[in-house]
Amino acid sequence: MPVEPRTRKPWLPPRWFVRTAWAAHRSVYRVSGGRVGLWKPRTGGWGALRLTTTGRRTGRERSVVLGYLEDGPNLVTLAMNGWGDGAPAWWLNLQAHPEVTVVSADGRYRALGRAATGPERDRLWDRWRQVDKKLDEYAALRYSETPVVVLEPLGPA
Repeated sequence: MPVEPRTRKPWLPPRWFVRTAWAAHRSVYRVSGGRVGLWKPRTGGWGALRLTTTGRRTGRERSVVLGYLEDGPNLVTLAMNGWGDGAPAWWLNLQAHPEVTVVSADGRYRALGRAATGPERDRLWDRWRQVDKKLDEYAALRYSETPVVVLEPLGPA
């Protein structure tokens, strides 16, 4: 009887570590006055942007730093929760109020956020796969499909 090879789940740092790293990144960005903490994607890598959404319940502005790729004039990110289950709050806010503010290394502007679907989602997921070779393994840790989010520029903020 053949023995099936054991499949190993990809290693993820503990949730407390991920949350601490996010808090540290936001602090560096804030303390530096926005001069440190955002960058453009490099060949084979992702960039970092600051996304500000409107709270779906409070109506207050909420900001988060996210990784992204460029797709023509659009920016593309993944609505993951540190690869944990559940939707991140910024994604729930964006679905309720799709007009957002983006701050990137290129400047600040308004954008319209939406989920990529069908062939567009497949193409953009493939782009992320080129940057992160274990993307599918990480995504398999989640119970639901990870949304691919497209941010379409609208103009100056």
